[in-house]
Amino acid sequence: MESSIIHAQGLSRRYGSTIALDNVALDVPAGRIVGLIGPNGAGKTTALKAILGLSKFKGKLEVLGLDPSKDRDDLMEDVCFIADVAVLPRWARVWQIIELTERLHPRFSRTQCMKYLSRTKIKQKSKVRALSKGMVVQLHLALVMSIDAKLLILDEPTLGLDILFRKQFYTSLLNEYFDEQRTILITTHQVEEVEHILTDLIFIKDGKLIVNNTMDDIYEQYTEVMVGPDTAAQARELNPIHERVLFGRHIMLFDNADQQRLSELGEIHKPSVADLFVALMGEQAVDQTGHSAVGGEAA
Repeated sequence: MESSIIHAQGLSRRYGSTIALDNVALDVPAGRIVGLIGPNGAGKTTALKAILGLSKFKGKLEVLGLDPSKDRDDLMEDVCFIADVAVLPRWARVWQIIELTERLHPRFSRTQCMKYLSRTKIKQKSKVRALSKGMVVQLHLALVMSIDAKLLILDEPTLGLDILFRKQFYTSLLNEYFDEQRTILITTHQVEEVEHILTDLIFIKDGKLIVNNTMDDIYEQYTEVMVGPDTAAQARELNPIHERVLFGRHIMLFDNADQQRLSELGEIHKPSVADLFVALMGEQAVDQTGHSAVGGEAA
């Protein structure tokens, strides 16, 4: 699809007997913020490597209309990437890194970078090794946000940072970088911190996409209801896909259920991404007695 920033069809990758990506189909249009969420070993890193042209694959994959495995140099002019460990030379000074980025990337704006850095405590004469981890991430973000890229890929970008840096990171990203012409793909284990900015959600498990939808459609599809012991049995008859017990209240997740009926049994809520992840990706929940809480398994 020409309108897609990322288009995959039958995307597959094996490592020996291990299937890292299993016939993945994916379309990501411009102007979206997509969360790619999955447990360790689910296929997230393999998918990112394929998109970035760092890994071989079978099937069809186009990123910005290009084949990453053949056109990586051209692709990288419009793609930026931040990994969980900001790979900046520790011996270099900040001003040297800025100059290097300016020489290497034709779409880098020094003016914009200086604007971002002026809001931090980072000094141009400082060496990278003298910066805290949070400051290194701030520097990396300032460099990346100063490049006029169409696709930004963030792989655990705030790993190891305290909550103030994490919130500042996503606030800057949303307010000063993202627009309808740009697309951001985020992988993270801290799903509760990105939930409010996501437009689309992908759950990947054992190389397969378990969820691949917009947040609006997900909230339309899934409903969480909190019921007391007196109505728990009635709610259970409506076949929840997951159930957990919290302070004596039963919290059940339903897929395309009758919301009117559920509202008669308890309090209806939108499920959080974290709760949805546990329900659809984790093991079947158990109640306080240690018995299985739901008769069927999550899809």
